[in-house]
Amino acid sequence: MFLSDVDIRKEVKHGRIVLKPFDEAQLQPVSYDIRLGNKFILNDESATKMIDPVNKIYAKTREVTIRDGEEFILHPGISVLGTSKEYFGSNDFLIQIGGKSSLARVGLMIHNTAGIINPGHFLSVTLELSNQNNVPIIIRPGMPIAQITFSMLSSPPAQQYKEVGRFAKDNWKHFAQEKTNGRAKKRLTRA
Repeated sequence: MFLSDVDIRKEVKHGRIVLKPFDEAQLQPVSYDIRLGNKFILNDESATKMIDPVNKIYAKTREVTIRDGEEFILHPGISVLGTSKEYFGSNDFLIQIGGKSSLARVGLMIHNTAGIINPGHFLSVTLELSNQNNVPIIIRPGMPIAQITFSMLSSPPAQQYKEVGRFAKDNWKHFAQEKTNGRAKKRLTRA
């Protein structure tokens, strides 16, 4: 069951949902709009021969920061990582992130597959921004970029993400160690 705007507001007030900053204007009937942050991670294609995830070979990357009011031009077929301005999470609810239809209609995808934020994960979410259009799309820090929904759990989870999640300590790391039962696996990804 998804929380309505009434319940989202109530759970933020009672502290069972952390949502900072909270702005009533961003509250929708069953979701909350989050805004694009200022940091982006881009692949350096001139320094990257290929990506081979099985052998832990990833693209060389660089981080850029765009100030509020400035624009970031996302070219066709390009994917970058971005972040949200809002910091959020909950120990009690499953959070799901989804795109905004107005942006999807112009070809902007905000995540490829990572649409679930587990209970116990508190973060400014990393967005997987991709331009599926055939013309560039201008995105700007502070613009509404996605929406999050909150679902009730059938029971409390036996494990909290802060204990077993590979991005629990630093969601902005491009690659992080895999974990099993709270321990890092021997075959590690590059941080």
